[in-house]
Amino acid sequence: MLTVDGTHLEGGGQVLRLAVALSAISTTPVAVTRIRQNRENPGLAPQHIAAVRAVAGACDAQCTGIQPGSSEITFTPGRLRRADLEIDPGTAGSIPLILQAWLPVALHAGGSIIVTGGTEVAWSPTIDYVDCVLAPVLRRAGASIGIEVLERGYYPRGGGRVHVRVEPSRPGPIAIPEGRERDCGLASCSAGLPGHVVERQAAAARELLESDLGLSCTAVLDPREDGPGAGSSVTVWSGAKGAVALGKRGLPAEEVGRAAARALIEECRSPGTVDVHLADQLLVYLALYGGDYSTHTLSMHAKTACRLLEAFGYEIQCRENDTVEFSA
Repeated sequence: MLTVDGTHLEGGGQVLRLAVALSAISTTPVAVTRIRQNRENPGLAPQHIAAVRAVAGACDAQCTGIQPGSSEITFTPGRLRRADLEIDPGTAGSIPLILQAWLPVALHAGGSIIVTGGTEVAWSPTIDYVDCVLAPVLRRAGASIGIEVLERGYYPRGGGRVHVRVEPSRPGPIAIPEGRERDCGLASCSAGLPGHVVERQAAAARELLESDLGLSCTAVLDPREDGPGAGSSVTVWSGAKGAVALGKRGLPAEEVGRAAARALIEECRSPGTVDVHLADQLLVYLALYGGDYSTHTLSMHAKTACRLLEAFGYEIQCRENDTVEFSA
């Protein structure tokens, strides 16, 4: 059984999520120890348990230590299989981060999952980032991924629901055509707020992107006046570079839009074919399917992913020059 130190490098939930995903894919039993021991609230939180259960459901894994606050788990995978799952952490935990663990595993045998929680929460990609930035790269490589946002959910109430369906596939190498896509996309979303909020967010983001980058920006507005809680988000992207911003009480809708736009402008003006966050999210797929891409900064999350992949026998080439280039 392979032992993974949960305090390794990034030292957070990423270590656990990637470790169980790689365990399932490689059929290597794993023990993850000292889980999140350097965090303010160490050990497993409901969101992390949900991610482990999602992966376990796709491979009939036997697990120990899967309870709140646990600092160590064991994960013994069975055979990868097609499964239709429903996962609810019971909190506003990030749906995208739960999918981050499940998706690379599910692509092998196919399946579906309905996840309840937060569609857009702090310190996480939004569900629109998953659908409009990450998934298109995988779809271009040959993956079949469908994402439907049934309900939007925001911290602290949660209540979002997302249905993801994948078909078994053997994608080709990860490749990002440089300079091929020069248009811009924008998703302005809300729940429990007046409809004009998403309009104001979108208008402010679009104005800044078009004036600074000269991009033609297509906006999708998703105002959901009903919902268990209130919140808003803006996700913007150009090619394989994206950025997000979340609304909060007292922050004008226009500032939410501008914050997302400024973050994307910074990414687009930086070297590389993908944004710094997508760079670490793609590494597991790069290891599995081959390919190459680049970004401007070697993040701690990317370093963590590379080290974990190496522990499971997957080799990633990482070259740092004016850009950071990843290949496999």
